Amino acid sequence: MSNNHPFHLVDISPWPLTGALGTLTFTSGMIQWFHLNSTKMLIIGTTILILTMIQWWRDVTREGTFQGMHTSKVTEGLRWGMILFITSEVLFFMSFFWGFFHSSLSPTVELGMMWPPVGIKPFNPLEIPLLNTLILLSSGVTVTWAHHSMMENNSSQATQSLILTIMLGIYFSILQGFEYMEAPFTIADSVYGSSFFMATGFHGIHVIIGTSFLVVCLMRHLKNHFSQIHHFGFEAAAWYWHFVDVVWLFLYISIYWWGS
Repeated sequence: MSNNHPFHLVDISPWPLTGALGTLTFTSGMIQWFHLNSTKMLIIGTTILILTMIQWWRDVTREGTFQGMHTSKVTEGLRWGMILFITSEVLFFMSFFWGFFHSSLSPTVELGMMWPPVGIKPFNPLEIPLLNTLILLSSGVTVTWAHHSMMENNSSQATQSLILTIMLGIYFSILQGFEYMEAPFTIADSVYGSSFFMATGFHGIHVIIGTSFLVVCLMRHLKNHFSQIHHFGFEAAAWYWHFVDVVWLFLYISIYWWGS
């Protein structure tokens, strides 16, 4: 039967169901870990989620790359999906900034009516935080270089710049981990510790996700999945990476520099 529309109607798939079961197991496992110090259910939930993601995205890659299902209309839908997802992420981080500024602009008596609160020794913004800022800004340049190389059909330069971006992302995460190990305060140290570790920690998770996204793009690029005009998978990764960049700039300026 011929289709008289440009849309891709997805075949019956088990992944939404396994994804939902994985999410339920994962969140239940988190509660069990917090209250009973048992990680069994958390590991099972994480495993289900990772396997679901790998297989679901494999199917999407097949549909777009080999089966030609991603028409211009479908790609437009994917673009809007990614734009709305990044918008929701902006609002997610906005809540952390709101909490931070709410506490820091008018510190309460419990905090000693000062910011940083009494007894908190903040990080020097000109040490690791500044280096991490330079690393992320450089990675924004290399990911843009990769995008332009792809649009110019320059495969070797796209590969080089993608590898560079991934290396910078991993370097950032290592430095962030080192900073956490050296931190003179914890997440339990008043609202300062909570604001700092929640905002920078979630940003760190986003860097790891973005790096993984770019690793998948590199693998797909090496398998010749992308062309000059058909590479939205990479474009979405680049948008996400730029978003992570911008959030870090706001984190650096407000929490590390102004907040210290």
